[in-house]
Amino acid sequence: MTSTDRRRFLLGGASFVGGTGLALAAPKSLAQSEPEDELQVRVENKSVPELCAEKDNIELDLFSSRVRRMQVQAVHPSYINMIGTDRYAPDWSSCEFSHDYSGFVEQTRRLTFWETPDFWLTGYTFPAKAFWRAPTVPVRVGDRVEKGFHLVQFWMNYRQRAEEIMVFYPPDGYWRARPLPFEEMRWTAYGSSFLIGPVEIQQRPIVALEEIAFEPETRTFVLKFKRGGTARIKLDKIDQEHIALDVSYSDAMPEGLPFASLRSMFAMQTMNDAARVAWRNKRGASWQEAEVIGFPGANATELWVGRHLPSRHNLSAPDMVFGKFQAATLLAK
Repeated sequence: MTSTDRRRFLLGGASFVGGTGLALAAPKSLAQSEPEDELQVRVENKSVPELCAEKDNIELDLFSSRVRRMQVQAVHPSYINMIGTDRYAPDWSSCEFSHDYSGFVEQTRRLTFWETPDFWLTGYTFPAKAFWRAPTVPVRVGDRVEKGFHLVQFWMNYRQRAEEIMVFYPPDGYWRARPLPFEEMRWTAYGSSFLIGPVEIQQRPIVALEEIAFEPETRTFVLKFKRGGTARIKLDKIDQEHIALDVSYSDAMPEGLPFASLRSMFAMQTMNDAARVAWRNKRGASWQEAEVIGFPGANATELWVGRHLPSRHNLSAPDMVFGKFQAATLLAK
């Protein structure tokens, strides 16, 4: 499935009208920890040049045998307040593969299977030709188990309208997140995807899942991996600037596998979902920065992936930030 396949159906969701908006209280920030609590992880760049703007050619893999917790953020780009007319239409000018959307337009099932006045989950099933992996991963909320979803949307009621703030794909373990629309904007685009868990290659990078469970009381997704172990993705905070996810792992990753990855696309500086990488390698150190294709990899305590220049592709898509890495020994203190 291409990035545009995902975007087309994530941005055009159904319209709902609900109750009052909701702001989530933020927990104590991990940034308040002592300096020695900042864990360094290895970031490896497997990105390759690509002309087609609809193909994910950016891959940044995060490695550490010690990490048991981190934060993932989607943050509005620095130029968000300068956007007059958003851009999100696909660009097939340099692409050779088919872009037939008929399978997605005719979904075979759409079901809202959990809801409150402020949040709800809606799953979609599409014809087999519309997705490259079978939808066999169950999604559980309490005693209710739903099977057969290719895609699940996480919605939030804000300013008396529905906002889709996150989406995940049970068959291959991909996630996307976005903040609430900036100021008076009606919506903003999704951009880069991320994977949480042991990332392996099965034709493309995936996380093989046994089950996804949702805990409504804490707004936490629990991922059970086929390779063993679990991860918890908690919605910590969301507002019109960013969305912050607290991620924790029960165990170390299998040897040689990343604990997280970012996937995105880059054709040129003005045609991309992610163009630049910035990183810090210790507390108090200055940021280093590189173009994403030329990024040599680094040991990092914090990683930013985003854009300085407006792009003709998913103009309002958020930047992504990975940081606040912690080891198991630190969590035990």
